Amino acid sequence: MYDYLIVGAGFAGSVLAERLASQANKKVLIIDKRNHIGGNAYDHYDESGILVHKYGPHIFHTNSKQVFDYLSQFTKWRNYQHRVLANVDGQLFPIPINLNTINSMYGLNLSSNELRDFFDSCSEKRKEVLTSEDVVVNAVGRELYEKFFKGYTKKQWDLDPSELNASVTARIPTRTNKDNRYFTDTYQVMPLHGYTKMFEQMLNDPNIHIMLNTDYKDMINEIGYKELIFTGPIDEFFNYRFGKLPYRSIEFKFETYDQEVFQETGTINYPNDYAFTRITEFKYLSGQKHNKTSVVYEFPTADGDPYYPIPKPDNAELYRKYEELAKKLSSTYFVGRLATYKYYNMDQVVAQALSTFKKILSATTTNKYLIRTDHGSVGRH
Repeated sequence: MYDYLIVGAGFAGSVLAERLASQANKKVLIIDKRNHIGGNAYDHYDESGILVHKYGPHIFHTNSKQVFDYLSQFTKWRNYQHRVLANVDGQLFPIPINLNTINSMYGLNLSSNELRDFFDSCSEKRKEVLTSEDVVVNAVGRELYEKFFKGYTKKQWDLDPSELNASVTARIPTRTNKDNRYFTDTYQVMPLHGYTKMFEQMLNDPNIHIMLNTDYKDMINEIGYKELIFTGPIDEFFNYRFGKLPYRSIEFKFETYDQEVFQETGTINYPNDYAFTRITEFKYLSGQKHNKTSVVYEFPTADGDPYYPIPKPDNAELYRKYEELAKKLSSTYFVGRLATYKYYNMDQVVAQALSTFKKILSATTTNKYLIRTDHGSVGRH
């Protein structure tokens, strides 16, 4: 009999497994469909011996000391500040848009104060900032929106920015200084030996049992457990009762080149040219020394693994229907990007999992366990 059955061995499931096993002495079973732990953060060495991220680049950054300190128990870190260039009109410019971007693009020598005036003169002020288009044109105007954002967003989401929630482009700020870093978080690091090694340390506990290459639905009637933590798609859990929640996926094309360096920085965005959105070179992320280099091209697609919840009002409404079903369940927790249909960064998922652990501890002090030896209610909630 397991105290907890956890579906999914990514950040959400692994953090909760580690906390429950090490801090509450609970017996935990993690089940994952894939043949590895780590979820989308899984990394491995390719045929050339270069550390690559199987599901695209994962750059760790956070302002949360709690999250950083927690993960520091399982890995040493390599300091790394990610920098991104955008290929616009055949030239490379820093993104997020900043003072260097504008001065380089227009051959100017503006100061920070002058750049504020420049943005002000270009911007199309919106009374209400509701969509992703609103965010950008309100801040920097139509020309920069079309050069840097419109095409990239259309490729990424297969929707015009005017159809997307403001949160999508709001993730990329506009700066008036010369800070070329993509992120400005307090902690910007990469696991020294990779994410997979970090997850291995996290799950190295005698109270944790792991089953890979396994669909939990195939095992649910054979497993004795007391509580369930689900980190997969919430609509799948309820057998798509109200229909499928839409996601965007990505097709990854990996290439290894017989040269030490392929491009000028870790990631280069292609907002207007080519079918792919960006190219990332992994050696920048890992700091690895090698006479070859591996990169990944990202091609957004509607089919494939669910990566990005699509932030539109009708999708949010559909999720709320599933959320109401979830609230009616006892001894069942939904955690993570897929289970809560939120566009979370890695650190946000870790923070959510740590918060959920505290809620579980609080609940177990006042409630008895509901012992289950089957899950006949799946799909009939």
